[in-house]
Amino acid sequence: MPDFALETDVGGIVAGVDEAGRGPWAGPVVAAAVVLDAERLPSALARDIDDSKKLTRNRRADLFGALQELSGDGVARLAVGQASVVEIDRLNILAATLLAMGRAVAALDMVPTHALVDGNRAPDLSCPVTCVVGGDGTSLSIAAASIIAKETRDRLMAELAASHPGYGWERNAGYGTAQHKAALERLGVTTHHRRSFKPILKILGEDAFEGPDIESDHNL
Repeated sequence: MPDFALETDVGGIVAGVDEAGRGPWAGPVVAAAVVLDAERLPSALARDIDDSKKLTRNRRADLFGALQELSGDGVARLAVGQASVVEIDRLNILAATLLAMGRAVAALDMVPTHALVDGNRAPDLSCPVTCVVGGDGTSLSIAAASIIAKETRDRLMAELAASHPGYGWERNAGYGTAQHKAALERLGVTTHHRRSFKPILKILGEDAFEGPDIESDHNL
């Protein structure tokens, strides 16, 4: 289970950083930065915070709400950053993810002295960075960031689904499910689809996009 061991090791004001949405065929990539006050964070909440992928949808939503409530008291300082579909197609998914992470940290209402980033690639930040592979399963700050990023993006995709029905984004968050694939074949490609990703390129035609082949870089 995640704890504050990594935060204690680096010391100072530590921001945990994680992202959601590298693999989907549609929608932006979203990153979150979270600074937790270890002394004031309720112990029951600390025990419940975990890698967002290990949580049910309802549990993740509950924890998202609890963290939002604590943000008013400064117990949890939260910020999100995005990189758009246009930026994903123009830069590549890795560079866009790092850009979103940088935007999330910059959006915090205070400047961290250190950032713990999930993965093995460091964004360009104004503070020292430690990359932690599997960090959302070891660091409470990163785990909290994974919850904020995932829940924020899922809600954003549900909003987009209301204006683009049929693709199932309210359920699949833009990932390549059978429903999403069938909708693409039936309804076509929207402005929210990542045109540089191979399944979208296949529909549009290989000559429709001349940017970098970005879908293959998923090593963050």
